[in-house]
Amino acid sequence: MFEDLVSAARQMRKDIIEMNCLAGSGHPGGSLSAVEIICYLYNRELKVDPANPQHPDRDRFILSKGHSCLALYAALAQKNFFSKEEYARLRHVGGMLQGHPDRLKTPGVEFNSGSLSQGFSFAIGTALGAKMQDKTFRTYVLVGDGELNEGQIWEGMMFAVHHQLDNMVAIVDYNKLQSDDYCENVTALEPLMDKFRSFGWYTIEIDGHSFHDICCAFDRARKIKKRPSIILAHTIKGKGVSFMENAPKWHGSLAPEAHEREQALRECECEELQS
Repeated sequence: MFEDLVSAARQMRKDIIEMNCLAGSGHPGGSLSAVEIICYLYNRELKVDPANPQHPDRDRFILSKGHSCLALYAALAQKNFFSKEEYARLRHVGGMLQGHPDRLKTPGVEFNSGSLSQGFSFAIGTALGAKMQDKTFRTYVLVGDGELNEGQIWEGMMFAVHHQLDNMVAIVDYNKLQSDDYCENVTALEPLMDKFRSFGWYTIEIDGHSFHDICCAFDRARKIKKRPSIILAHTIKGKGVSFMENAPKWHGSLAPEAHEREQALRECECEELQS
């Protein structure tokens, strides 16, 4: 049922490693943790057209954790929004692919994210605008768990419930790590599900690397009326590359050395992903 997605996710991981090495920097850890979620969105969930990226009735996906743009670029390239030849110019002056998403440079990107929590607020505004104009497109936003430290997130959660934004789905990439350390050592987040419920959101908890779980979660969210949905996706930072998994140093600013690159690509190719 999900064989095509398993193959696409495996290629996305390889592309993330390649881009990270070509640029000499980037944020591989959080990109790898988000692969299955973004892969499913672009292959099964979103109504988007690479031939017409600005179609007014397209679904919107906002990557609020913009530092994980390598995963987004890998998905967009797979869907032919641009050629993989652009990978070589990642993070280069004049290149289409920047270190954080840029909607003016990259087809398929909806928002210039990077300042954490702002993408979440933008997604709320997008969903509200659709409601006000009687548009049927849906809005999806992916946030990081470290991003939940931002007060703007919680203000936005109240606002979205107040306006009954049932055309919006938020997904939390809950890999338990942020820029410098484990989330629990920076600002403890739990009990997250209780917090989400107390704000009035419809809550779903899943394994963020299981396509079955992701599929069921989006199906459930689509049926909810008069309130937004939030999916808490348990993931592994650096998923698929043994020396990156749960290792804080691979959050960003590093690229694998030659022997690490070869190991990472081998592991991505052989990885047994969940269906």
